[in-house]
Amino acid sequence: MRILSRPDVQRALSMRDAIAIVRDAYAQLSAGQATVPLRVPIPIEQHNGVTLFMPAHLQTSDALAVKIVSVHNNNPAQGLPLIHALVVVIDAPTGKPLAALEGGYLTALRTGAASGVATDLLARRDARVAAIFGAGIQGRTQLRAICAVRDLERVFVFDAIPGQVEKFIAEMRDQVSADLRVAASPRDAVRDADVICTATTSKQPVFDGNDLKPGAHINAIGAYTPAMQEVDEITLRRASKIAVDSRVAALAEAGDLIIAIKNGAINKANIYAEIGEIALGKKPGRERDDEITYFKSVGNAAQDASIARAIYDAALKTGAGIEVALD
Repeated sequence: MRILSRPDVQRALSMRDAIAIVRDAYAQLSAGQATVPLRVPIPIEQHNGVTLFMPAHLQTSDALAVKIVSVHNNNPAQGLPLIHALVVVIDAPTGKPLAALEGGYLTALRTGAASGVATDLLARRDARVAAIFGAGIQGRTQLRAICAVRDLERVFVFDAIPGQVEKFIAEMRDQVSADLRVAASPRDAVRDADVICTATTSKQPVFDGNDLKPGAHINAIGAYTPAMQEVDEITLRRASKIAVDSRVAALAEAGDLIIAIKNGAINKANIYAEIGEIALGKKPGRERDDEITYFKSVGNAAQDASIARAIYDAALKTGAGIEVALD
């Protein structure tokens, strides 16, 4: 079995490669060519955390993997990452474990890539201004992904924790060509934004949907439980297209949608498409410059399996990682 550390994972794939891989994974998922059970959550209430088990098999690419990811909300205050994760890659023909990968960065990479796919399919081609809510590791890969598919000139960053945005900008300014700016308020962040990414664990909407300009596209990737809500009902009512990674998962886990449906602001029929359906050409993406579009991802194990397999294959070519014998 090959053990791949975070640096190994970081070096294995470019963001552009990750976007192409995740786009194909979404296409397989929406074509019925993937087996992806709903994730199994194990709440760890006494430690303000949850551990999730996420298996998937993609039939066309034959990628098979399971991710174990823990989200502990007390960790940042202790100087620890919010997310710890491990992904095990399995050989589909034999069932042999092939590799164990550090999954925290892999999760951020595939989540960023998901927004890259959605932005490419749904955002205006002439998008120049973006906003990012959440200056953590997820926000960093969101930035890299949207800059990979659009020629962004300015990106406004907002975070509720003082000092986080300044650290974010200092780290990321050399990784993208866009001018990175501190947003003084949520309204300041979104009022001129063509692309908006929300990458938080908030239980309340992080911006007012009335502040969105016509033509905006939103990638909502942070809220992954029914109790979380990053995007308000106003935004969903204004959206002409609501896309999701998986209808089944979104209706079971996406607080943005679950809360809005419960309150009667939208209904299930308002979900326009899975992003894989748009990637396959079964449904059109953006059709007008002035329409507001919204993509909701709760994270899907098809992303993890496809990215993990690609990282493993890349590691075999470069010799990255450490081989250990299990028998």
